[in-house]
Amino acid sequence: MSRRPAPEPVQVVKERRDAALKALVHGVPYIQFLGIEFDRRGDELTSVLPFDGKLIGNPLLPALHGGVTAAFLEVTAIIGLAWSFVWEDMECGRLDPRSLGPDHLPRLPKTIDFTVDYLRSGLPRDAYARARVNRSGRRYASVHVEAWQDNRARLFAQATGHFLMPERALPADASRDASPNG
Repeated sequence: MSRRPAPEPVQVVKERRDAALKALVHGVPYIQFLGIEFDRRGDELTSVLPFDGKLIGNPLLPALHGGVTAAFLEVTAIIGLAWSFVWEDMECGRLDPRSLGPDHLPRLPKTIDFTVDYLRSGLPRDAYARARVNRSGRRYASVHVEAWQDNRARLFAQATGHFLMPERALPADASRDASPNG
């Protein structure tokens, strides 16, 4: 009778998932420039844009720069979408999160179009955003993003984007099975 391997401690699994997310996020220098961070709870991500004076576009109000707001929403959508397939690949064993690093990252989705609705001025304080994947197929994905500051129900911006999905590598055995010779 074969024994099932003992489950890993929860903390080890959590650390591995957090390291995979960190590798994904730190692979994009612009995310570090803006200071965007990601808070992970299970498979759900909330992006955080900590306030920094360099992000102000209109010092008279003061208000966050519209380009910063758009970039924050787009980064949230792309990382949220990429995380959804990285998470799926980790959970089913197609991806070992320990293999992710600066030289080995999954390819990110490419923006086809991105429409931002500025609902009110972004105030000089931390901002938060969440992406919801409306549709994700092999080639195309649609994502909606909402951003708020102090009150989750009072959005200051939202966006909808369409993305070209990167080709996903097949596991080694599946690629052999799919070859014309075997």
